[in-house]
Amino acid sequence: MKLSGEALTGEKSYGLSASSIVFFMEEIRKALEKQVQIAVVIGGGNIFRGLKGNNMNISRVHGDYMGMLATVINGLALQSAFENAGIKCKLLSGLQINPVCELTSSSRICKHLEKGEVVIIAGGTGNPFFTTDTAAVLRALEINADVILKGTRVNGIYDSDPEKNPLAKQYKQLSFDEALEKNLEVMDMTAFALCRDNNMPLVVFNMNVKDNLLKIIQGKTVGTYVTKK
Repeated sequence: MKLSGEALTGEKSYGLSASSIVFFMEEIRKALEKQVQIAVVIGGGNIFRGLKGNNMNISRVHGDYMGMLATVINGLALQSAFENAGIKCKLLSGLQINPVCELTSSSRICKHLEKGEVVIIAGGTGNPFFTTDTAAVLRALEINADVILKGTRVNGIYDSDPEKNPLAKQYKQLSFDEALEKNLEVMDMTAFALCRDNNMPLVVFNMNVKDNLLKIIQGKTVGTYVTKK
């Protein structure tokens, strides 16, 4: 599952919202109760996005590392929410930061998932020039996940921006090729190409709607499904 950093701001314009963090923790907890394994790749845009550095005389490389560190802050906040609720949770990262988080690997992710723990993966890919969308697809492929769930603040994929166009049409299902042909901004092109080339299905849905995640786990149609055909 990919959860954006912006989702953690709630009604704020920046930083962390305690109520939003608890809400997402509860949504994931309900899914866990259905005996599924969930690894969450967390973004950092609510604190710092690498490309912002271009306007601050910060190099792209340094800016991207700053963004990766922001994801670790978000990961710690979400981990704390799970632990406060009595749910075992492991924070891994593309960047090793002792004693905060271990370096992520497919074997470490799977080990903790098999124990019934939630795994939060911060630090992006651990390399500059790659987004957390790409990190989410990479981690999903590494652990042979069944699906990538991309939680957003809109109900799925539309033919135009639904926050700007009230008449925007939502797609219920798309193929990767259709999304490319229509130039739909599902995720960055590197991430999308990894999904398409490795036949990794993707569900884009509104994470802010209560029980949406649970409904997906139960096999109900929520959001937009993107598959090879």
